[in-house]
Amino acid sequence: MDFNDTPEEAAFRAEARAWLEANAEPLAPGEQPASLEGRFDPEMVRKAQEWQRKKADAGWACITWPKEYGGRGATPIQAVIWSQEEARFKTPPNIFAIGQGMLGPTIMVHGTEEQKRRYLPPMLRGDEIWCQLFSEPAAGSDLAGLRTTAVRDGDDWIINGQKIWTTGAHYSKWGMIVTRTDPNAEKHRGITYFIVDMQSPGIEIRPIKQMNGMSSFNEVFFTDVRVPDRNRIGDVNDGWRCALTTLMNERHAIGGGAGGPEFRDLFRLARTVLWNGKPAIQDAGVRQRLADFYVRAKGLQYTSYRVQTALSRGQTPGPESSIGKLVGAPLRQNMAAFALDLEGAAAALLDRKAPEGALWQLAYLGSPGLRLAGGTDEILRNIIAERVLGLPPEIRVDKGIPFKDVPTGPRP
Repeated sequence: MDFNDTPEEAAFRAEARAWLEANAEPLAPGEQPASLEGRFDPEMVRKAQEWQRKKADAGWACITWPKEYGGRGATPIQAVIWSQEEARFKTPPNIFAIGQGMLGPTIMVHGTEEQKRRYLPPMLRGDEIWCQLFSEPAAGSDLAGLRTTAVRDGDDWIINGQKIWTTGAHYSKWGMIVTRTDPNAEKHRGITYFIVDMQSPGIEIRPIKQMNGMSSFNEVFFTDVRVPDRNRIGDVNDGWRCALTTLMNERHAIGGGAGGPEFRDLFRLARTVLWNGKPAIQDAGVRQRLADFYVRAKGLQYTSYRVQTALSRGQTPGPESSIGKLVGAPLRQNMAAFALDLEGAAAALLDRKAPEGALWQLAYLGSPGLRLAGGTDEILRNIIAERVLGLPPEIRVDKGIPFKDVPTGPRP
């Protein structure tokens, strides 16, 4: 494992930092980058699009994308370096991550040349924002159990059903949707993947009020929504393969770090709040908990360094991203819970009067969603057990039978 930049990487880092210093304001010591845990509003979207276009004009948007689609053909390790440097500056929250980090790569792998040239350039510039229409009320962790249907009607498909937990649907131009097109096929077959215009007739978007007071997630209802066949990604009934490409990119993005407060922020809090009349850091029990969090945080950090080292050497990373998410999301939740314990009665506040601007309150209330996004803890444990450790797979009662015959509801 090499913790140092190569000469080429150091030169790239210096170039990136120079551009950022000329175009953005550095974060103050202890200041947090803008987070998607904040409120969504049109002004936030406008500022995010302005920053994205500025990066695109200078060649700093989606830098690993091929040059023909607006990227610069950069290496994965250069993308890591850019992200590290950009995080040092005051920039709008990244509302484009779903499109650029998950759906764009899916189009590159499975889309037609016409689709690539139509959708990728405006996605890169932030002109068109995308959302991911995967989860359903009865198909979350078991995504292959989805029941939203698409029926062929000439050159169109007619979609009916419901999606849920769709981030950013209320301000997105396009969405990627997985649908059931053949109920007579097995569960993981008979699925087709489409691009859908979020302003199409028959689409109803209902924001979900979250316990942190925000409404970044949505329910999306489809009633006889027409989608042209030219918006299909991949072959008919082969959508599961396309969906896996999206999910692998999603887990890599989340495993690579989801933002929010870090151990240093928790340590700073322990030095400032009182615990039994003294600074909390003086309490032996508090120090023990901090030591435990520090060890786990460092383990995650060094695991991420393995990914960076592999990328720097042109290698493909192993299961580190799944491990990072499986360990990192619960760690963030546990750290936030402990921070609220340290704050005492002030932990009940969720406004500017709260310690550190409610940093830990927002992290705590948002952490359950982070543990679900990109695969639950249980799903990731199964992936690691079966695909990394080679353990026997779980017994599946739905294997080898048509989806329409899969048992639903309580057992008799």
